Formats: sequence, structure tokens, C-alpha cells
Amino acid sequence: MIVCFDIGGTAIKGAAAHALDDVRPLPRRKTPTQDFDAFVAVLKSEIASIGGAPDCVALSITGIIDPDTDKSFIANIPCAHQRPLKADLEAALGLPVLIANDADCCALAEYGVGAARGHRVVFSVILGTGVGGALVIDGKLINSAGGFAGEWGHAPVAATRAGNPPVDLPRFACGCGLEGCLDAICSARGMEKLHRHLTGEQLLAEEIVEKWQAGEAGASRTIDIYIDMLSGPLALVVNVTGATIVPVGGGLSNAPALIEALDHAVRSRILRRFSRPLVVKAQCTVEPGLVGAAVLGFYHVRTLTHFA
Repeated sequence: MIVCFDIGGTAIKGAAAHALDDVRPLPRRKTPTQDFDAFVAVLKSEIASIGGAPDCVALSITGIIDPDTDKSFIANIPCAHQRPLKADLEAALGLPVLIANDADCCALAEYGVGAARGHRVVFSVILGTGVGGALVIDGKLINSAGGFAGEWGHAPVAATRAGNPPVDLPRFACGCGLEGCLDAICSARGMEKLHRHLTGEQLLAEEIVEKWQAGEAGASRTIDIYIDMLSGPLALVVNVTGATIVPVGGGLSNAPALIEALDHAVRSRILRRFSRPLVVKAQCTVEPGLVGAAVLGFYHVRTLTHFA
């Protein structure tokens, strides 16, 4: 049995996973963001409420573990930030602890029970408040020791000329400190920024997509450029990784027509030809953090059993 936690800045969601199709959620608990002892106490309380002898504890976090220092980067939970979180939790809980970020857990969830079942190489994409991703090969995260693999949204690769007919675009500043990142222009907020730049109109991403689907000219121009800018870098990721499925989560994945347009554009730009959709909506939409953490835990247990 695996004890799973999805750690957010507001709430801690827990579950007891007896199998991938038997993940039993626990009541949500408020996240103690300033007091590490209180943070640990919540985890201990949840583990105790489950009972039994867990094989390990698996966490989904909204942050990164630095593979060089083993320190965590979790800006929205100061008490867990910049500390050797895995070692600290193992010492406090007396159990093996596995940690992956939320995008990684979404990828694992899709591999385990979602759209990526049966695929060896999976590149999972997040299109929402940010642009994120994760790579899973044979059920294992490529960055299982922590790190930044899959963070395709943060690199200065956004096109400065895109669309049909082409239009010149500035290199928008990104929150990571770089300019020209996909996160700055292809996230939901980025789409809004792009539309405002092109039309002068201030709309939410959902409104832009709705107007595009209704055939409105300004929104159609924005989405044409958006798809052009996003599909090229994603096609490169597919070529480099050999991914045979790209599940998409995040708020923008709720627009099927947008995902379909992205799929057609990506498939036209990759070397391998697929006669079926490649870029698809993520299927594991209910608690993917917990499900992904469960996949992480069960893979760990199988590995230990195999080498025992």
C-alpha cells in the first residue's frame, strides 16, 4: 500500500493507494506553509488514520527537487522550501519518501490509467496558467532523481514571426527571468497577452477560444498564430523524445477543438507519420496528482521486489 499526497499551497490531499484502480482519498487538510513541524504533523496524522504498514510515501509537489543539492524549490510553501525535503521527511516519517512535481505526476497518471496506457514513451503537456511537461519512458520518469526535464515551456524559443500570413512578434518577458519563453506567450495568460498585442482587445483565454470557434476574425487570427508558435517546439520535442502520445492537461485542454488543431499542426511537422491523433486531451482529470504519486510509489515497490 502506498500513501500518496498532493501538496498544494492551500490544501494537502491524501490517499491510500492499494492499486492503481483503488486509490482511496482522505479528507483535505489545510497546508501549514510556515511551520515545518506542523507540516510533518499533518502527514503523520494522515498516515496514522490509514493504518497498516505502508510501503512508502509518494508526494506530488508544486515545485522542483534540485538533483545537485537535493534541496526543494517550493515557493508557495516556505517551510518546505530550500531544504533537503526527501531526507527530512524520511527521518520524520520513518518511511521511504518519493517526490515528483505535479506535471510529472500528471504524466505518470496518464501512463498508468489515462490516455497513455500501452505507450512506452509519453510526453505529457500542461497548457494552463503555465506551459509545463514531463517525460515518462517505460513507466519511469526521466528525471526520477529530480530536476527540470520536461520543462519545455522555459527556454527562449518562441517564434518572433508566426501565423499565415506571418506577423512580427516581440520577445515577451517570462516570469523565469528569460525572454521569449513559450510559457510567456502560449499559456492561458500568454494567449491573452498575444490577443491584446494583436487586437488591442482584453479577453480571457476562454473567451478567445469561444470567439475563434464562432469564426470571429480577431480571435481566429490569435489562435492561428498561437498554434503556429506552439506546434513547432512541440514537434521538436516529439522528434527528440520519440513520444508516441502527448496527453494535454491544464485549463486550455478543456477546448477539444484547440487540442485537435494543435494535434494536426504537430503531426504535420514531425518526422514520423501517425494516422491517429498524437496530441490528445488527458483522461485522468480527477486527482491526477494523487494517481501519479501512486504510480510513482508502485514503480518503486516493483523495482525493489525485482532486485530483492
